[in-house]
Amino acid sequence: MSTPLHALAEHGQSPWIDYLARDFVRDGELAELVDQGIAGVTSNPTIFEAAITAGDAYDDQLREVLQTERDPKEVFLALAREDIRGACDTLRPVFERGDATRDGWVSLEVDPNLAYETEGTIEQAKRLHALIDRPNLFVKIPGTEPGLVAIEESIAAGIPINVTLLFSLQRHRAAAEAYIRGLRRLLQAGGELARVASVASFFVSRVDTEADRRLEQVGGPDELRGTLAIANAKLAYQTYKELFSGPDWEQLEAAGASPQRCLWASTSTKNPDYRDVLYVEELIGPNTVNTMPRETIEAFVDHGRVEPTLERDVDGARRIFDRFADAGIDYDDVVSVLEREGVEKFANSFGKLLDGVASKRDQLVAA
Repeated sequence: MSTPLHALAEHGQSPWIDYLARDFVRDGELAELVDQGIAGVTSNPTIFEAAITAGDAYDDQLREVLQTERDPKEVFLALAREDIRGACDTLRPVFERGDATRDGWVSLEVDPNLAYETEGTIEQAKRLHALIDRPNLFVKIPGTEPGLVAIEESIAAGIPINVTLLFSLQRHRAAAEAYIRGLRRLLQAGGELARVASVASFFVSRVDTEADRRLEQVGGPDELRGTLAIANAKLAYQTYKELFSGPDWEQLEAAGASPQRCLWASTSTKNPDYRDVLYVEELIGPNTVNTMPRETIEAFVDHGRVEPTLERDVDGARRIFDRFADAGIDYDDVVSVLEREGVEKFANSFGKLLDGVASKRDQLVAA
């Protein structure tokens, strides 16, 4: 049966789910969602922390792992390996039938505490790639300045990368350029470009949360509330179209390269005054991905409207930036704060995850 998720695919957008847990994969819920049109999975430390520490789904494997390993980070990787592999295997048919913009990817993040450490990120990206050992794994690397070097090096090594925590247009462009440089190096080394890919995870709702807060502080016009995030994403898509076209890109494409698609992340609506599927409906366009939490997927399937919106009134999106500047809102500062806070939040979540694993470990050892 066709769903609004299938309708998104007909417009060139791939709906993914931002959720992962053992029962979700093992009990067939992910497979059911794939039948409904879901074409990929993203995960992050917050999602894993909730999955591992709630209930007893991981306890049997945890007991086995504790026979040889006690370090919380290593225990977590052992647990996550099974979940990620299971999701990759569930989505493998989607991956295998894809083309240059294939879906079926599952993402696993490097330790967010390495966000400002280039070499540490590179080494962990290699380790995660080898640990999961599935062709449809994306290793997630934050798009910080040190992360850009790690992204290029990882692509040059043949590792598919999901660039995460992108908020600014400048940083999104830099991430795309790092991907292209990595592809050129891989080609020069005789690597297979068709075996690697990348998405640029451009965060959406958090931009409005921060921009709206600042508008309220300065008494800015109410009609600007809830507009910067969508304008930001629309202009990021224009960057995508610019960089992944023309003779230079076509040479890489002819060698098997796929463009680095924009992936709209943080697409649940934080402000209850806004439509609950706002950041899905307003960002529908070709060769893009929208990764949604389960509640947003359910809302979109129930009452989402599907029509091409991503390139509607791009000039208007540019004017939004001018109006924010006129209101005294510094865009560069907004996105800089969001990147720093994003890294901090993920690092804190990773710390809570390891604390939760340690607590589970201690409970089982004492039992």
